Amino acid sequence: MKKLLIVFVSLIALALGFGLNQYLATDFEVLNGKAHKWRSSEGKWTVVNYFAEWCAPCLRELPELNDFHHQYGTSIRLFAVSYDTLSVDELLGLKQKYDIHFPVISLLKTLPWQQAPSSLPTTFILDPKGAVVTQLKGEQSAAKLKQTIDKLQSL
Repeated sequence: MKKLLIVFVSLIALALGFGLNQYLATDFEVLNGKAHKWRSSEGKWTVVNYFAEWCAPCLRELPELNDFHHQYGTSIRLFAVSYDTLSVDELLGLKQKYDIHFPVISLLKTLPWQQAPSSLPTTFILDPKGAVVTQLKGEQSAAKLKQTIDKLQSL
C-alpha cells in the first residue's frame, strides 16, 4: 500500500511539473487555446495589433488587417490584442461581431515590449527571433504593413 501511495504521489508530482513547465514555456495563448512563444515564430515575422471596440480607427483598420492576414498569413504571423481586459467569451464575441479572421490573443503572459501602448491603434512588429523592431501608431493598411516589413528585412 505504501509503495502504491509513493507511485501515485510521484505521478501527481510529475504531472504538476509537466503542467508548470508547459505554463512557463508559453508567452501567450490565442482564443482557440493554442499556446505560443514570441521567440518560436518558425522564422516568421510577427505583427501584433492592439485594438479596442471603442476605438473607431481600430475598427476601420480591421478589414485591412484581414486582407494582410489573407495575403501574407503563411509567411507573417498576425495577432490582435484587446486593449481592454475582456473575458474569452467577450473576445469571441468581438471576433465574430467585427469579422476578425486572424488570431486574437486571449492570454498574455509575457510581453516583448515594455508596456501596453498609450494610444490606439498601435501595432508592434517583431523579427523572426521575437524581438520588437518597430512600433507603428495609428491606422495601418495591408500595403503599409508589408512595405514596413520588407524594409526591415532589407536592413
